[in-house]
Amino acid sequence: MEITGKIIQVLEKRSGTSSRSGNAWASQDYVLEFVDGNSQFPRHMVFNVFGEDRISQMNIQVGQTLTVSFDVDAHEYQGRWFNNIRAWRVVAAPEGAVPPVAAAPVTPATDIPAPTAEAAPAADDKVDDLPF
Repeated sequence: MEITGKIIQVLEKRSGTSSRSGNAWASQDYVLEFVDGNSQFPRHMVFNVFGEDRISQMNIQVGQTLTVSFDVDAHEYQGRWFNNIRAWRVVAAPEGAVPPVAAAPVTPATDIPAPTAEAAPAADDKVDDLPF
């Protein structure tokens, strides 16, 4: 799969040593903002790059517009399922590849009646502002 968007956050790198093999590992997550063709609002996706060599090679920075090629997989842990979106290739997107986010259309509210003096509570009335 492939998606183009702008990096809005680089999360903290995690690293450690595998208990099975004893080898060192590193993993870093990134937040990508993109425009879905079916929505007028931007969407966000967190993807992962695994391996110190790939993290260094990709050198992903906040503000970059990138095309991310990734695989989606899921794993189960203690009866719950979690998605894993792992990038395998990241390239700079061509200029203008990400369409601008369209603003929501603004329509004037003409059917809302103007407040009247009768609707305002009297000074001695208690106003219940609880939502339930």
